[in-house]
Amino acid sequence: MALTKIKLVPGVNRENTRYTNEGGYYESDNVRFRQGTPEKIGGWVRTSANTFLGVCRSLWNWVTFGFQNLIGVGTNLKFYISNGGAYYDITPTQTVHTLTNPFTTINLSTTVTVTDATGGFINNDFVTFTGATAVGGITISGEYQITTSSTTSYTITAASAATSTTTGGGTVYAVYQVNTGPSYAVPQSGWGSGAWGSGTWGNSATSSDAIRIWNQFNFGEDLLYGPRNGPLYYWDASIGYQATTVSMTIATPCVVTATIALPDKTAIVFETSGALPTGLLVGTTYYTRYVSSTTFNLSATPTGALINTSGSQSGTQKISQRGVLVSQLNGASSVPLSQIFFLVSDASRFVLCFGTNDIGSTTVNPLLIRWSDQESAVEWSPAITNQAGSITLSHGSTIVTAIQSKQEIVVFTDAALYSLQYLGPPYVWGSQLLADNTSICGPNAVALAAGIIYWMGVDKFYKYDGRLQTLNCDLLRYVYNDIDRGQFDQVYAATNEGFNEVWWFYPTNGSTTNDSYVIFNYVENVWYYGTMARTAWLDSGLQDYPVAATYSNNLVQHELGVDDGTAATAVPITAFITSSQFDIGDGHNFAFVWRMLPDLTFNGSTAGTTPSLTMQLLPLQNSGSGYNNPKSVGGDSASAEGVVTATQTYPIDLDTYNGQLNIRVRARQMSMKISSNTLGTQWQMGAPRIDLRPDGRRGG
Repeated sequence: MALTKIKLVPGVNRENTRYTNEGGYYESDNVRFRQGTPEKIGGWVRTSANTFLGVCRSLWNWVTFGFQNLIGVGTNLKFYISNGGAYYDITPTQTVHTLTNPFTTINLSTTVTVTDATGGFINNDFVTFTGATAVGGITISGEYQITTSSTTSYTITAASAATSTTTGGGTVYAVYQVNTGPSYAVPQSGWGSGAWGSGTWGNSATSSDAIRIWNQFNFGEDLLYGPRNGPLYYWDASIGYQATTVSMTIATPCVVTATIALPDKTAIVFETSGALPTGLLVGTTYYTRYVSSTTFNLSATPTGALINTSGSQSGTQKISQRGVLVSQLNGASSVPLSQIFFLVSDASRFVLCFGTNDIGSTTVNPLLIRWSDQESAVEWSPAITNQAGSITLSHGSTIVTAIQSKQEIVVFTDAALYSLQYLGPPYVWGSQLLADNTSICGPNAVALAAGIIYWMGVDKFYKYDGRLQTLNCDLLRYVYNDIDRGQFDQVYAATNEGFNEVWWFYPTNGSTTNDSYVIFNYVENVWYYGTMARTAWLDSGLQDYPVAATYSNNLVQHELGVDDGTAATAVPITAFITSSQFDIGDGHNFAFVWRMLPDLTFNGSTAGTTPSLTMQLLPLQNSGSGYNNPKSVGGDSASAEGVVTATQTYPIDLDTYNGQLNIRVRARQMSMKISSNTLGTQWQMGAPRIDLRPDGRRGG
């Protein structure tokens, strides 16, 4: 008998049958390729025990002038800033309503009905109440989530049960945060669904509620952010990500003393645990009027009359950490009311809104691009003295997203690709059509790696490195048969540049969550795939490791350790790779294998552990016969497998493990599978050998 080395082509290929792809790999999960050989991917560890509310679809990393390393976290329910593993809520507010006796309680129930004839709220929204008096034995104060709603009322859940059925609460201020959004696309059908003119006469149209995606970019040390198809908000780093306690002197005019220094005409919003003085209202934007660095008066507009206060106040008064509308900042002029996407350019620092309203109009033009004046987030009115302006694209029906590369901004519509370049005055920004009849499957489906743009279209993958190219994909048919096309907006492209990889996370058919991924290694030019639930990803030089968002409502650091550390107690990562089928010659004879000789390394395994993996041969009579049952005709295992276990605990200088697996397999063709599911195990496969000989032409 002769030993035969199994040396396979790197990458996973499912564009043909398992037998046609002889000499390669056909299946994988949580495995990558390094220098042509497969290895288990690195593990991940949660950044902290803290969690956020909602499903995160947006991450952005920047550092303030005070060297605070911050991450913006946008979910379908909230917007947070993460620092040191904690999540600070800076979700903007949109309106404040003054209500009279709005609460109705039910005896022995925690459900409270709130009546608000003004409306504007939806299920899952958040509202903060101040000023209420006790009703039904309970006091409704603080933040609550709306559970069920109609146009004029909704229910919330109180911390304790009411002691009577009654209506009351007195004069109550209800501050509503921006509306929440779906965590996945919700199909709709019937009259009113879909765009005007869609569908056929006499039949209902179909559409889906778009998932909530936040856009965000830092503007210096501050943060611009806003929900897709919503306005722009501004978070001021000088205020911080926690509410700042202030003292108020009731006077003519009111005097506010803070512990932080704020410039003149800074837009601020107050919150209170009790009541503000008469003349001020929670959830309303005011402007600081400079007295000293930490003492100021207030006005309702940047240059308006100073506000006088009277009466009394109670509780603790604070400047809210929540962002304010850019349109309410000092000097704001013609700020876009809505945007499909926005970014802050690296070239000369402009804010560009894609898919927005024109000046003087409230109607959104989905192909319109507007930009602010240079070095300004507030000046959007074009003038001879500034560089604000706009341009309208012509190909496609809507802009989907945009991404910055080295010397241009690449803009994606649903049918074309454009280049946007800074020209300087008088044109400022100019557009060039790069390609027509292209596609992108979702707003987060594009990534920049090593200076090249990669993205996932609705039926194939692309790259742009100065010219548009279709990216050859060995998993094309598998991915597009596997993906749920109704959830394209969930697709998230990510880079893992430490391993030369571009990842796309996507939901499989019938799934409402991103449960799978496909990877392109752009250095080795190979593809592989697997299962992993991630909703957003951040590959930043400001972080020690890539950061990803999970459905456990937390952030995890990837390539850290070798196990799944999403929760407090780590669990093993299930990893495997299966080869395509191989045979002797063209399968003229059956082959008999009686032993396997592993070639691998457990380098990188957790110190103090004894790592192990399983090697298995999967025999078949022919391509359509299915696997033999039992797989082995003798030997140590009826499953034709053996466990390779290190003979020393790690770390060690030289791998030592059981060097031979005894099996007895007879088949015309077979596959090899390597898998692991033990704590602390890291492995890389080399070139294993099998002892193989011809064994006749007839099946047993």
